[in-house]
Amino acid sequence: MTLINEKEVCISCGGKTFESDSSGFTNCLVCGVIQEKTLIDEGPEWRNFSKDGIDNSNERVGMPSTNLLHDKGLTTDIGWQNQDFAGVGLSSDMSKLFRRLRRQHQRTRINSSTERNLAVALGELQRLAARMGLPASVREEAAFIYRKAVEKKLVRGRSIEGVVASSIYAACRIHGIPRTLDEVGKHSRTGRKEIGRTFRAIARELMLNVPPANPDNYVPRFCAKLNLSNKVVHKANYILKMADEIELTAGRGPTGIAAASVYLASILENEQRTQKQVSEAAGVTEVTIRNRYKEICQALKININD
Repeated sequence: MTLINEKEVCISCGGKTFESDSSGFTNCLVCGVIQEKTLIDEGPEWRNFSKDGIDNSNERVGMPSTNLLHDKGLTTDIGWQNQDFAGVGLSSDMSKLFRRLRRQHQRTRINSSTERNLAVALGELQRLAARMGLPASVREEAAFIYRKAVEKKLVRGRSIEGVVASSIYAACRIHGIPRTLDEVGKHSRTGRKEIGRTFRAIARELMLNVPPANPDNYVPRFCAKLNLSNKVVHKANYILKMADEIELTAGRGPTGIAAASVYLASILENEQRTQKQVSEAAGVTEVTIRNRYKEICQALKININD
């Protein structure tokens, strides 16, 4: 904000035009010298409400709401410590009383079929995501997709495990984290076909904006499994870029074309791996790798002396 003050002049150049910002500084627009500092802390007013008063955690509230809990984490729980506020243990009668209260409290938190469904499904989602090593952002997205599927009544007639696995697969695609249907099916209690069929139904009914799988996303994972260097990663990405420019990747499976580029790059960088090793790392057949490898070499005019 620009201010013109006829009464005050700059202490350095005598100018009368000043500028004030939100941080509390007022400076001269002619020479830039700061005239005054009226600092105002615009941050949160952290206060400590801990029992001992010496906790430096600066926590004012509880955990944030999350889609990973059936009640979004907005309800309260009765603690399991069997202690009062001062840390003194409860008597035997009081412990029994609070045990009954906890049991009743847990029952009242889930009082409808929809909440029971969410409680079971989100527990399965957490288990599956943990086994696949997925980050929290993907878990939140998958839980959000599952909740939408429940609202649209897409779970009826389908297994909870299948819808959960499909939600995780969709979330991985949305966040650009490469996970194939075979990988999801390996950790899930359902098969690849059911996950794919349910995924297509959910994506269509919920109108999800799921981008197509990018072969580039699979290259680092395949190279890591094969213990290949960064030179091979860069070379494989370059091969994919060249193949994409001539539309060689169109209409072909992303895992197959990525595996073939890794195989070719390992040969060019003198870190060759066999087609069987690449096949096991990528989860595709040797025939697919061999066919895509020949197509890439022919299209890019790469001569390899076998």
